Amino acid sequence: MFPRPIEQASAPSRIAYQVALPIVLILWLLPLIGVAITSVRPSSDLAAGNYFGVPSYLAFENYLDVFRNSPIASYILNSFKVTIPTMIGAVALSCLTGFALGIYKFRANIFVFFLFVAGNFVPFQILMVPVRDLTVNMGLYNTSLGLILFHVAFQTGFCTLFMRNFIRALPFELIEAARVEGVAEWRIFWFVVLPIMRPAIAALSVLIFTFIWNDYFWATVLTTGASTQPVTAGLYSLNGQWVAAWHLVSAGSIVAALPPVMMFFLMQKHFIAGLTLGAVK
Repeated sequence: MFPRPIEQASAPSRIAYQVALPIVLILWLLPLIGVAITSVRPSSDLAAGNYFGVPSYLAFENYLDVFRNSPIASYILNSFKVTIPTMIGAVALSCLTGFALGIYKFRANIFVFFLFVAGNFVPFQILMVPVRDLTVNMGLYNTSLGLILFHVAFQTGFCTLFMRNFIRALPFELIEAARVEGVAEWRIFWFVVLPIMRPAIAALSVLIFTFIWNDYFWATVLTTGASTQPVTAGLYSLNGQWVAAWHLVSAGSIVAALPPVMMFFLMQKHFIAGLTLGAVK
């Protein structure tokens, strides 16, 4: 049912694995390596057609030019304005809905849970026109609030699935013992369940932060101006009108990728614990 560990495979299989693994890893990292090299490639190399060769010198000033010659700092701030409230809102709502669907047994439990999960199977591209029209009619088009509300609504389904399954794996005896002592339901959630959910909250926060920060589609659909556009949509403005400034775009991409990477490494311990908690009995 499960694949055998590579240590138990035959000698030719282990050799093939050891040879194929670094090759696949290099192929997977090749685009990232190309972006990193282009970010320190001088514009003269690109003008001369040196796109893939060794840079004539390392132009680290490209990273300074990104901040001096473009509003990327404003774009990054806009991304934080959208990502952090969305992460807090989606995780907070999913803790409540996950607790309700995971602890309480009522007739429509599965149906309500299905409604939360079903939204994840809808291709988000078909929602482009109705969501845009809705934000226009509500006066939320090209605003950070409109983008936040949409992301919270769209991400709560996945977060509820994550939290509900996590809560159902907790020992129900803790809930029963608290109820026998006469503890109110909201105190059970706040003082009993929520502290146990910290690894899951940390893991889910990292995932949602990464999803929202890297979103490009809705950032271009629901925002148009530099005052509200996140960094993923604003990177396109780093290109000139007549010349594509790929060295600045690459440098801006590296800068834009740093916050989610830093978020992961800061929360790495809790992230791994949240994903593996309950994996073994």
